[in-house]
Amino acid sequence: GISNAMTSPRIHTTLPGISLRQATRPDAALVLDFIHQLAAYEKLSHEVSATAADIEDTLFGARPFAEVVIAELDAAPVGFILWFPNYSTFLGKPGVHIEDLFVLPQMRGRGIGRCLLAWVARVAQERGCGRVEWSVLDWNEPALRFYASIGAEARKEWVLQRLTGAALARLAAEF
Repeated sequence: GISNAMTSPRIHTTLPGISLRQATRPDAALVLDFIHQLAAYEKLSHEVSATAADIEDTLFGARPFAEVVIAELDAAPVGFILWFPNYSTFLGKPGVHIEDLFVLPQMRGRGIGRCLLAWVARVAQERGCGRVEWSVLDWNEPALRFYASIGAEARKEWVLQRLTGAALARLAAEF
């Protein structure tokens, strides 16, 4: 089971040469590199301000805010998935929000992304979660097709809202 996987350094998958492992503090720079590569693919590099110190502190510090799994081909990193808990009041159950899923472009189409998603799905089930959710850019047709192929449903009636920067500061100042 995945509970054992969480304490094991490397879990081999059914894909030849592919293994998954939970990221640790020494992976902070690698995680940030994957974030930069994902942002470049999404044409959002200008939005990344995270530093290796930020990643180290928020993912591997005293209070980790998210979990990360690294996919490797023959021990070389080829992708990652990052997720954190959320909660569904309608279900009355915890859930999981996937913030990032990235596989190196030359490694896509081999089932690595599916393995990473399956890991998170297993963790979610073992923790009694009612759902796993994520966002995808509307122009990312390969990702949309992939997600549909695993049974994910687009929730087009829900529009993501975001407060950041000055707007976040203004609202916080009202309290």
